[in-house]
Amino acid sequence: MRSSRVFHAVDSHTEGMPTRVITGGVGVVPGATMSDRRRYFIEHLDHIRKFLMNEPRGHAAMSGAILQPPTRPDADYGVLYIETSGCLPMCGHGTIGVATVLVETGMVEVTEPVTTIRLDTPAGLVVAQVRVTDGAATSVVLRNVPSFALGLDRTVRVEPWGDIPYDLAFGGNFYAIVQLDKLGIPFARTEKQRILDAGLAIMAAVNDQDRPVHPLDPEINGCHHVYLAAPGSDARHSRHAMVIHPGMFDRSPCGTGTSARMAQLHARGELALDTDFDNESFIGTHFTGRLIEEGVLGGHDVPGGQDLSAAPDVPAAPDVPAALDVPGGQEAPRGLTTVIPTIEGRAWITGTAQYHYDPDDPFPEGFEL
Repeated sequence: MRSSRVFHAVDSHTEGMPTRVITGGVGVVPGATMSDRRRYFIEHLDHIRKFLMNEPRGHAAMSGAILQPPTRPDADYGVLYIETSGCLPMCGHGTIGVATVLVETGMVEVTEPVTTIRLDTPAGLVVAQVRVTDGAATSVVLRNVPSFALGLDRTVRVEPWGDIPYDLAFGGNFYAIVQLDKLGIPFARTEKQRILDAGLAIMAAVNDQDRPVHPLDPEINGCHHVYLAAPGSDARHSRHAMVIHPGMFDRSPCGTGTSARMAQLHARGELALDTDFDNESFIGTHFTGRLIEEGVLGGHDVPGGQDLSAAPDVPAAPDVPAALDVPGGQEAPRGLTTVIPTIEGRAWITGTAQYHYDPDDPFPEGFEL
């Protein structure tokens, strides 16, 4: 066996969605913060993502996470989230997978009944509480980054449907939330291609006509996820199909999508704090979410690890404007209401692997079909 580079991995799935956790072979990515490291990875190391995520080593719905030393003293590990769509600021199902792998491989000190792991992510600090029984991770509750509704009751022109109403929310990534019955497509896996095509068309239209930008970190921008809610979904139980760029469904209920959905429902006055929310995936798996506190944007830990918790009368730093004009003409103020979500789900380890790069391999960055 000949190889010029080897990557070490522990594979898992979270409620049906894979997370390939890269435990070795990448090295330390340069950058003072995980946001800096994400930027460097995108600009200089994206071939590693393609090698590990694309076929023939991965598949069209592959997702993963690269472990790094943390950039902040209050975190145990840093994480870069990768998938076929790119390098994400945050990934909820991936965090549940990472936390499970860290516990079950002994890479963190394990305490029962709960092991707490603090993860340094490009979107901010994420805390995972892992329930442990006899050394096995039986569930993970993650405390996500501040989430918020950026816009309610927006419309976007999408042919052949015309003007489609949607809400835009952030839960670590941006989500366009659309009622599927507005498209006239049944919520059924037999209709998966029509649902996928519609979600991608909406995604493209949002990015073209109303591209979202995070008010505190312009590098977090664009909509790569469309939450298509099934008829009858409400603030207690929501079924959905999650369409992800460049053309796949999330198999899990989607952690950052659950966060965004709860932020949207809260902004509409439909979901109160400390109330369980059951989010069901397209394949019938579940996450349980809760909103545990309110805040204002800039009053919590934010992307890049920068502390913006100064009193309201303190001017924003020059690179963090007090308000940001976003596409569509809507001003997204620094002080807009945020919520802190928790998400509970479970992951299972499915295998371990070493991925070798042979210099003669005709697909050093894999391929998309």
